[in-house]
Amino acid sequence: MVALSGQLIAQHTEKTSFPDGSPIGSWFTTTQKVNLAQFGKTYVITDFGAKSDSTLLQTDAIQKAIDVAARKGGGVVVIPKGTFMSGALFFKPHTHLHVAEGAVLKGSNNIADYPKLPSRMEGQSLDYFAALVNAYQVNGFTISGKGTIDGNGLRFWEAFWTRRQENPNCTNLEVSRPRLVFIWQCNNVQVQDVKLLNSGFWTSHYYQCQNVKVLNVHIYSPEKPVKAPSTDAIDIDACANVLIKGCYLSVNDDAIALKGGKGPWADRVPSNGANTNIIIEDCEFGFCHSALTCGSEAIHNRNIIMRNCHVSKASRVLWLKMRPDTPQLYEYIRVEKITGQAHSLLYVKPWTQFFDLQGRPDVPLSYSDHISLKNIALTCDTFFDVAISEHDKLSNFTFEDFEVISKNAAIDKKVVKGFTLKNVKVNHKVVE
Repeated sequence: MVALSGQLIAQHTEKTSFPDGSPIGSWFTTTQKVNLAQFGKTYVITDFGAKSDSTLLQTDAIQKAIDVAARKGGGVVVIPKGTFMSGALFFKPHTHLHVAEGAVLKGSNNIADYPKLPSRMEGQSLDYFAALVNAYQVNGFTISGKGTIDGNGLRFWEAFWTRRQENPNCTNLEVSRPRLVFIWQCNNVQVQDVKLLNSGFWTSHYYQCQNVKVLNVHIYSPEKPVKAPSTDAIDIDACANVLIKGCYLSVNDDAIALKGGKGPWADRVPSNGANTNIIIEDCEFGFCHSALTCGSEAIHNRNIIMRNCHVSKASRVLWLKMRPDTPQLYEYIRVEKITGQAHSLLYVKPWTQFFDLQGRPDVPLSYSDHISLKNIALTCDTFFDVAISEHDKLSNFTFEDFEVISKNAAIDKKVVKGFTLKNVKVNHKVVE
């Protein structure tokens, strides 16, 4: 049972199907942690010349451990207790990363230590700076251990805000910043137990991956005294089958963002794609712009579940960014068993930052369909923060079992075609 202001909301039995009715497979309920023994030999970076020195760049020594492990058939590269600074590292097939308890893999704050390579950023395939930890076509890749991967991002944040003062309309890509983790075209990935802190840009980015589990990971970047700009905790980009479970997420941008492409013909670009079958459960959200966001670079998100989560300083719980220069379909999204405090529960508005129709004469339509919010116990400023344009089509929304305290209790049901409300109480009054 969840209590709010003396009211009780009965918990629903956990559903065994996705919102579109398709079954949730056993893969999503198997959350066994990986262990070092199952991956063969360990390669401790100090055996390859690395020293515990937070001021010494040791990319070569750490990369040597990865390369030797790959050459000998695979194994686990271990960051032992201590602090080791590095630039971009590239993991290879059959290699894994283990960050031991008390260990810190610290990112260099010199962008020259992150080479520019074919990559993916903000819904575009382009050359961009490598992340600190990179895995490309490394099936079965894992990151484990109770240590820390620290992006050391302050210098990058300060450079961004300096540029924003010079030009308030500057894009995120104008200031050269590395991500912390970038995993591309890797299947059967597991990231567990580690702390991912202080990224210069997006914290963890999964692109064109299938079967990804993120378990009990702590992701943080500050909102003060210096805001860590665009440090999304987890970006899911054209992926299928993703489980995010038992994580703590607090960043100065979106906590979990579902991406996949942008632009007036984004749905025709082969490198773009849909996100399907995503489950987020048992997570804690601290400060963030939104706990779960569709966009701002997304073309199709289907079968998305967020459940059994607590939010404490989120600006929004669910944010549907309706980008007027991109055809979008957000469908079969279920948010349930959410408690805590946020500025807005549901936020749906056009996202016009860096709007560009690129010469397309018509504005593509965007759709949000079969969106359900159930079993919500929340204190907020505005529970229904929705203001769409004529290019946005909302349909088949369900609100059920709400016990919400909201400064603004207004709701405009006319903006949704097919709006069902069941036992929705705002400020102790039933909303009809």
